[in-house]
Amino acid sequence: MTDHLPPSAPTRNGDIPAYAARLNPPQKDAVLTTEGPVLMLAGAGTGKTAALTARLAHLVAMRKAWPSEILCVTFTNKAAREMRERVGQHIGPSVEGMPWLGTFHSIAAKMLRRHAELVGLQSNYTIIDTDDQLRLIKQLIRDAELDEKRWPPRQLAGLLDQWKNRGLNPGDLDAVDNEAYANGRGQEFYRKYQDRLKALNACDFGDLLLHVLNIFRQHHDVLDQYRKRFKYILVDEYQDTNAVQYLWLRLLAQERKNICVVGDDDQSIYSWRGAEVANILRFDRDFPGAKVIKLEQNYRSTPQILAAASGLIDANSQRLGKTLWTEIPNGDKVRVIGVWDAPEEARRVGEEIERLEREGSPLDEIAILVRAQYQTREFEDRFIQIGLNYRIIGGFRFYERAEIRDALAYLRVIAQPADDLAFERIYNQPKRGLGAKTLEKMYQYARAANLPLAAASLQLADSDELPKRAGNTIAALMREFLRWREMEPNVTPSELLRTVLDESGYSAMLEAERSTEAAGRIENLSELARAMEEYETLGDFLEHVSLVMDNDASPDEEKVTIMTMHAAKGLEFNNVFLPGWEEGVFPSQRSLDEGGLASLEEERRLAYVAITRARRRCTILHAANRRIYGQWTSSIPSRFIEELPDEHIDQETTMTGGASLWRANWSEADDPFAHVSNARSQTRGPGFQRALSSGYSKQPAVVKEPRRSAASFAAKPRQDIALGARVFHDKFGYGTVMSQEGNKLEINFEQAGTKRVIDSFVTLAD
Repeated sequence: MTDHLPPSAPTRNGDIPAYAARLNPPQKDAVLTTEGPVLMLAGAGTGKTAALTARLAHLVAMRKAWPSEILCVTFTNKAAREMRERVGQHIGPSVEGMPWLGTFHSIAAKMLRRHAELVGLQSNYTIIDTDDQLRLIKQLIRDAELDEKRWPPRQLAGLLDQWKNRGLNPGDLDAVDNEAYANGRGQEFYRKYQDRLKALNACDFGDLLLHVLNIFRQHHDVLDQYRKRFKYILVDEYQDTNAVQYLWLRLLAQERKNICVVGDDDQSIYSWRGAEVANILRFDRDFPGAKVIKLEQNYRSTPQILAAASGLIDANSQRLGKTLWTEIPNGDKVRVIGVWDAPEEARRVGEEIERLEREGSPLDEIAILVRAQYQTREFEDRFIQIGLNYRIIGGFRFYERAEIRDALAYLRVIAQPADDLAFERIYNQPKRGLGAKTLEKMYQYARAANLPLAAASLQLADSDELPKRAGNTIAALMREFLRWREMEPNVTPSELLRTVLDESGYSAMLEAERSTEAAGRIENLSELARAMEEYETLGDFLEHVSLVMDNDASPDEEKVTIMTMHAAKGLEFNNVFLPGWEEGVFPSQRSLDEGGLASLEEERRLAYVAITRARRRCTILHAANRRIYGQWTSSIPSRFIEELPDEHIDQETTMTGGASLWRANWSEADDPFAHVSNARSQTRGPGFQRALSSGYSKQPAVVKEPRRSAASFAAKPRQDIALGARVFHDKFGYGTVMSQEGNKLEINFEQAGTKRVIDSFVTLAD
């Protein structure tokens, strides 16, 4: 492809190009400082994208490099598209000659296609997705005769991703890494996994960067080729780079050192994905003489919001430091509201949103940002009650999440044994060794006998139509359902749910995964049980869920946005509500337990990100009590509330004590983790991060029927087949009927011996 350059860059004010003349002085400095390493330290809302795209345009417009000689790396395809569009506005068709503008993975994939043979692949290699990866891992586990329940495939997949993000090959694992899977077989499985991928001429997403890094390390001629090609390197969101991305970039930039990275150490919030804030903190040590340009003029938020956020983040020790300022009018102080409990928190937010709506604020400019996804449930239920339209961004609505749908399916089968859709969803969830053939056989008999799927499965289990293991498994499951159904009138709905999750093995399945996603799913199920405490009967609760799921607003209607703080990064709203600022919820207890002080600082950065999403008004809420695992527990306000500057917040409490009590009992001399342990004893609260989920198909409202006994599963009577008759069975062949009990026949088959089968599966032989 032929590169194109514009004839010359239009200028204004002497030698300043027009696109740079519109920038403020630090932005302009970042654009015009083309040579040597540059760290553009860009605070929230300071126009870093404008500066980065202008710099990229400047390098081309001023003929510093051909478009194909610039490497520009982003984290998302969306960011890459936006950058390409904005650069195109500055330099026109020349942007089409920029093949090296894209995400880390897309650029690495392009490099790997050119040099695949150096890592044992062919250039037409396949990039496998998560499902294929799990299937491959399951094969390895079966080959090793390991128990999948003891060593879940998802656990190994997570470890492989971690190791590759750290730039580690199988031989690089230390003793701790090796012990992380199958009692010291981590390295063995990693090596077998990589060997299997090469045999398939495939790689996973983690391999894209790791393979290229290995090529650069082992083949210096290839590294030199790319070092000579790339005269300039630009990196967006540098604070989010992981170890392998950092090493990859450092190797490429070491010769020319014309690397400009853009990022904000105060917005590094993805350590659970492998991001290392240390990468941006040590940039000037990696590239001595680097110029640090701070973008501090904020174009988004009021001075009150910026001052509150800046005061909070000042408590972090691992940061480079900057002072945000703005020319926007002063505005309202950040409000801190203490409420009695979580239901009151949802009511209060709903009332505030209705007031804002009456005052003319569009619902699209209002957001609720939560620390964990389980927190959305309380707001969703409340907004349904008052008719307030909302959307969930970055995830599914609470009752749409996969684990919630699974739990509801169990409950629906208990309440209504004829619910075939619910039974089909969970008959093999968690895995019970019941495959598609078993389901097909159940459906075949259910249709022939005009029975619900659950009833058909029970009858099939009492015959030889299914393999013995499958029949025993189904019989055991149906005994569980009969017992749960008998239990249902005598326990609360939430107690029933907890029993079902434990006795079905569903909870054990999630616990065995040992992943952040599984932890979030467990957290969501705990919130589901808490939600059920408000209902007297199972039928009442299932009807409520059906009505909630059937309450869809029109796509073009304005809606309040509900999302996690992590998902909100990069977005902004006029009005932001931040609920759940209590110890154990935020900061997350799980994060503190796993990461100590480093995790506390990341939680504080997350609080900074959340506050700076607000343009005009920010409201923080905390509750004195939350019901967790069926019990009311006292909560203390988050330490982050104490760290907000007094002069920039307005406190309000609708309960006894509240934030004022917290402030009265806090001193700077306190052990910073003393309150963590105190909160832990008071609050067994969740604090996990996210859930993996899938869509929910709407169900009609459930009307609870009288509890059905085991007799309700009996098949309808069928016409007798005469004793001694010769019959044919698709599986067992020809045989003679020896006895009959209801619709079950005992047949002496000529090849298979004596079997008990259901009459609808045989035909009279000619």
